[in-house]
Formats: sequence, structure tokens, C-alpha cells
Amino acid sequence: MERAVARIDLGALRANCERLRAELGGVRLCAVVKANAYGHGAVECARAAVEGGAGALAVATAAEMAELVEAGVAGGAGTSGGTGAGTPGEAPELITLGALTAEEVDVALGAGSAVAVWTEGFRRLVAARARALGVTARIHVKYDTGMGRLGTLDLGEAVTVARSTAADRDLELAGVWTHFATADRPDDEGYFDRQLDRFGGLVEWTRAEFPAVTVHAANSAAVFRSPRSHFDMARCGVALYGLDPFQGDPAARGLAPVLSLRSYVAAVKRFPAGQSAGYGRRWKAPVDTWVGVVPLGYGDGVRRALSNDCEVLVAGRRHPLVGTISMDYLTIDLGPETEVEPGAEAVLIGRQGEEEIRAEEIAARLETINYEVTTALLPRVPRRAA
Repeated sequence: MERAVARIDLGALRANCERLRAELGGVRLCAVVKANAYGHGAVECARAAVEGGAGALAVATAAEMAELVEAGVAGGAGTSGGTGAGTPGEAPELITLGALTAEEVDVALGAGSAVAVWTEGFRRLVAARARALGVTARIHVKYDTGMGRLGTLDLGEAVTVARSTAADRDLELAGVWTHFATADRPDDEGYFDRQLDRFGGLVEWTRAEFPAVTVHAANSAAVFRSPRSHFDMARCGVALYGLDPFQGDPAARGLAPVLSLRSYVAAVKRFPAGQSAGYGRRWKAPVDTWVGVVPLGYGDGVRRALSNDCEVLVAGRRHPLVGTISMDYLTIDLGPETEVEPGAEAVLIGRQGEEEIRAEEIAARLETINYEVTTALLPRVPRRAA
């Protein structure tokens, strides 16, 4: 056993791509691999997504895009990118979705990535950098229909930026897009539909003026919530990794979890009643029991807030995590009688025998979302293809 390892099932990722493509029909799938592919390992996951038929890859930062290109996943200066639904193995379009400094614009354009623009000032900056680099920059104009982050809130400004982009010889108008604030909340009192309706104004204009331009809005939740949101492309992140965008059971949507987090029992100790485990003595054995020590902690991304509020799979059974999680270790109560010996596998996320602990369960205990659970795993935990 390794001290700690995140096993990445790339076959499950490819299957999730196929599941999403089936949901989308002929609409292109954009695989979102930002934040190290939500903690799963960006390079290998990007490759698997393309093999699974993703027609585009999206990240948040220029450095993330440069990593993909340097690893040979796709891209390079002058890359035009695909525009079809995605054929397994076909070179994908590359899109950097986030805010960029002037220096980061150079990195993104040098990687052959499209970039997001929503003001005339930034459009002119991108055009100048494209001209200096000798490339044509592909632009996706962002319209803020209610997310309240990047993008113009003004439909007229979005139209103006799109028109001036199309008229600029250093630029190519490649897309118009928006992002949903409440797609994962069916009880949002109609906010999702109001965003869709608002985006419809830009979609109608784009279809009339530039029918070849890609229109995209849907995230993972929107893909399952409403076909009306699919347009020409859907940007899927969390569902790609077999995590449920609605924080339920991913299997109910035909998705298979990609990541499992595994360690081992490094020591098994007999605790008399009253013996404490961990900093602050936040747990004391209520009766004579056996305690297992697992070399995994918040230095690996296992949140300290799970102290005394989690379970770990050992020998196919759930065992309560007891005591305070430290930087390098956590402890589990193996019970008054146990056959567990040092070296036994310990699973924090994943399946062992008939039992399974999903990221959604961990997220519920932390009162957060499954995205944060996997993204929080730190570099000290190696990612290994399963």
C-alpha cells in the first residue's frame, strides 16, 4: 500500500463522457478540467475526456491551459480548434474561461486557446497581443445573465463587443456564452428560467448575425435539468468525474465516480476505556476498544472539520473516525473485537466490498458540495490511474 493515493478510474471518466454525450444528443461536450480536473489530475483526465468524445477542453487560467499544451494533450499557437459534436480522439477546441492579465493573455494565446471577453477595452488588448504574437485570437463573448461575476450585464454591450470582434482582422468571434447561478437548485423560484430567457436575446441576435458562432450556457446540472439550455455546446465539469451536480447519488443519473481515496492502517492499538486519541482529547474510548491509525490528514486535504464526524472503510465495514484529524494522521475505532491488522486497506472515498462512501456523503457532513471535497485534495496525494 502507498501511504495515500487517489485512484483515478479513467475508464469511468470516458464512460461518463459517453453518458453526457447521449444526454446532449448532437450537442458538443466541453470537458471542464480546471483546478487540476477538480482534483482528479488535469492532464490524464483531459486525455481521457477527448478519448471519450469531448470536442472541447476548458480551464479557468492561462497556466492551466499551458500545462495541457506542454503535456501534449492538444493545442499550440495557431490552433483553430474543432467545432463538431466531438469524435473520440479528435483534436479539441481549447477555451480559457477566466479573467486574464495582459501577460496571461500571451500565455493563453500562445497555447492556442480561445479567451473570454466582455468589454471593448479588453477586446482591444487581446487584439493587440494577438497581432504582436502573429496569431488570430478566438473570442467567446460572455454575457452575465444573473451569475453576478464576470461578463457584461448589458445586452447592448455584449452585441457591441461581438460585432467589433467579428470586424477585427486579429480576432475571430468563436462563441457567446453565459453561466447559471442556480441550475443545481430546482427550488430556485424560476431564476434558472429567467437567466435562460435573458440569454435568449443574445442567442437570437447571434443566430441572425453570426449563425456559425458557438452558443453555450449549460453546466453539468443544466444538462440534466433542461434541454432548452443545451444550445451548441455544454460545459461539463462535476458530472464528468462521476459526481452528482445535485449532490445526490450519481448512479441515479448513470454516472460512475472516478476518484477513490485510499490509505492503510499503519498501527492497531488497544485502548482502555478513557484513553484519548488526537489533539485536544476530543474523543475518549467509551469502553475498551481497538483503534487504528491511518496516515492521512488535513495535510493531504482531509478536512479537520470531519473530526469525530466521518467513517472509514476497513475490511468491508464502516468504522467511525474518532478524535481530531491532524496534519498527517487520523484515527478510527475498530471496536472492542477486531481482526484488522496493520497493513489493511483504508478507504475514505470509494467502494470496498459491499460498502461505499461517496464524495456527496463527505460533502453533506461538511455542509459543502462534492466539488470542494475532491478539489481540496492536495499534491501530497499522488493521483494514480486505476
